Amino acid sequence: MAGAFRGRIPGQCGFCVRGPVAEGANSGPRLFGRRTDEGERPRIVTTSVSTPSRFGFATHLFCRECGATTELGASHACAECFGPLEVGYQLPPRTRAGIEAGPASIWRYASLLPVPAGIAATPGTEPGWTRLTRAGQLARELGMSALWVKDERGNPTHSFKDRVVAVALAAAVEMGYKVLACPSTGNLANAVAAAAARAGIRSVVLIPADLEPQKIAATAVYGGAMVPIDGIYDDVNRLASELADDREDWAFVNVNVRPYYAEGSKTIGFEIAEQLGWRLPRQIVVPVASGAQLVKIDKAFRELIELGLVEDTGYRVFGAQATGCSPVAAAFRAGHDVVQPVKPATIAKSLAIGNPADGPYVLDVVRRTGGSVADVGDAEVIEAIRLLAATEGIFGETASGVTLGVLRRLLADGLLDPGAETVIINSGDGLKTLDAVAAPAVTAIRPTLEAFEAWESSSS
Repeated sequence: MAGAFRGRIPGQCGFCVRGPVAEGANSGPRLFGRRTDEGERPRIVTTSVSTPSRFGFATHLFCRECGATTELGASHACAECFGPLEVGYQLPPRTRAGIEAGPASIWRYASLLPVPAGIAATPGTEPGWTRLTRAGQLARELGMSALWVKDERGNPTHSFKDRVVAVALAAAVEMGYKVLACPSTGNLANAVAAAAARAGIRSVVLIPADLEPQKIAATAVYGGAMVPIDGIYDDVNRLASELADDREDWAFVNVNVRPYYAEGSKTIGFEIAEQLGWRLPRQIVVPVASGAQLVKIDKAFRELIELGLVEDTGYRVFGAQATGCSPVAAAFRAGHDVVQPVKPATIAKSLAIGNPADGPYVLDVVRRTGGSVADVGDAEVIEAIRLLAATEGIFGETASGVTLGVLRRLLADGLLDPGAETVIINSGDGLKTLDAVAAPAVTAIRPTLEAFEAWESSSS
């Protein structure tokens, strides 16, 4: 939807909210909504002290296109221009020590999310605080100085989707929804089914019928309703949008409660900065499906800067797509602001969204930060999956193969600095996409020393 609303006037504002300035060891004069260009809409966030509501320190929703505001609730599209809605806040001062004292989950950042103040005490899957692994061997292989992998396999259902679902579920419960639902390319279905089971509510997930069998099994095991659809993800998403209008008590996490859901991806950015010792990486490469993860990681970095929790050292954001579904990369290369939808044809099914809702905002971010969006083919994806596993012992799904493959492409094209500290995102577990890297056929040997020595000689 976002691609249809690009007729913006750069620098036009008039709706930023100024609040009292907070002083402290980790906070100085900050105004959220500054540092915008290329038509990118300011964020309506202030740092005045307020009392948390049922959505924490979130205070309203605002349109990412025209800036119109509305109250918090079950809205996801602007009543004025039909643009997508974003969460606005009035944040209290935060300190590093206060955050570090929180739980080892995304709820250590609860005050920076649209969730109730006591959310950590509510039964949930408690995602987040995943490893940031220094990839020394992979860096040497690629000729890089410092490379890190943010490894999202450590989440409850082994992908970053547990983060966004946890935030969406908290909002859905506050708004009185009775069913948690989603259209999904697999990982989100796993996360929704698990989170609903833990919360004791019903779940309904819609998936393309040709999804990887591992992801289907990992959804079915939680006992919710799963509906295979004859079509690509964009067909599934279209049906979900119709159902969201028809079923008043169903919360489709990435449709009618999307403004809250998308905020969960900020926690990846928060964790990276904290795990690096409260500093930002100089470069980060993020896989792009809908594009929301990349946009929200950038939002997290900017919020940390404006709260005074990290220094504004500058960073570049790069997006990664599979060639068989690369509408954002194509728009970037052509210098366009509008993303032209495509029909996906790639093994990276978790990234196979042909009409990405946040595609135009990805373009805003990468252009503002001096990054880019690139793509790689399926053969390069498979090669990258094997390289990450062989060098760092990290078995990532096809989306991680896309990310590492694009990192290699950017290095080869001279678009990414090999001497600058870089983070890449491994968004999910390779055990979910086993078909992409099927093991070669092997011949069994007899259980004798002679047979083993013969095998050893033939393998050397």
